[in-house]
Amino acid sequence: MNVHAAASQADDDSAAHPLFADAPSSLEFNKLRKRLVRQARQAIDDFAMVTPGERWMVALSGGKDSYGLLIILLDLKWRGVLPVDLVAVNLDQGQPNFPKHILPQYLAQIGVEHRIEYRDTYSIVTEKLPETATYCSLCSRLRRGHLYRIAREEGCSSLVLGHHREDILETFFMNLFHGGRLAAMPPKLLNDDGDVMVLRPLAYCAEADMAKFADAMAFPIIPCDLCGSQDGLQRNLTKAMLDDIEKRMPGRKDTMIRALANVRPSHLLDRSLFDFAALTRTDG
Repeated sequence: MNVHAAASQADDDSAAHPLFADAPSSLEFNKLRKRLVRQARQAIDDFAMVTPGERWMVALSGGKDSYGLLIILLDLKWRGVLPVDLVAVNLDQGQPNFPKHILPQYLAQIGVEHRIEYRDTYSIVTEKLPETATYCSLCSRLRRGHLYRIAREEGCSSLVLGHHREDILETFFMNLFHGGRLAAMPPKLLNDDGDVMVLRPLAYCAEADMAKFADAMAFPIIPCDLCGSQDGLQRNLTKAMLDDIEKRMPGRKDTMIRALANVRPSHLLDRSLFDFAALTRTDG
């Protein structure tokens, strides 16, 4: 493909990756697809995620968000605006009844390079925590350590995750209410060892849009409740609160995301970010 053709394809919203061939042809779906691709491209640009020629490891759980992330990245790569190599990785953590065949079959069907890694972290979590405890936190820490290791083994500079707008907002309010700090889920983060970048290209994408996208694309969803139902978590309560705010005042979630990118340190109380002691009057 020549330069002019590539530029045209990159900017042509009507064009779409062949993976969308069996997707709905409705105006509503096309608008949804264009919006998600545009928002992901904006986040990638805003947070300088791309270094051409690198290799990205896309963490695929089998949920709606990670499927959507992979397809959106493939579309951006097809358009010539994502000059990186992609490898999809699933970490099978040994949850009971995990359908091991679904992801490799799907990834082989769409022709995506992939790796399935088995590590029984489920047994570790259930051994260390009582049945009444929430598994998510420890499970997540164990999973992240393995994903960093796999990224190194695969020669990947970045671990790419499917967290969306709501994940970021929920984390912000959980930190606010329970952690006593103003912190969210950054769209770009360097790991503690300094050798793997964590990227979240769906930072601007709404969870409801990702759900509609997954339904329309008929992704073979693997349920996230294989460890058992753990309703009543603080995150679920925070999600319900944000959904109620959005219902009462539509558009507030977008406003909140913009607020996280529009910080005024002098209007907060953090003395490490703003030197209040140095403030002096300028008498005439």
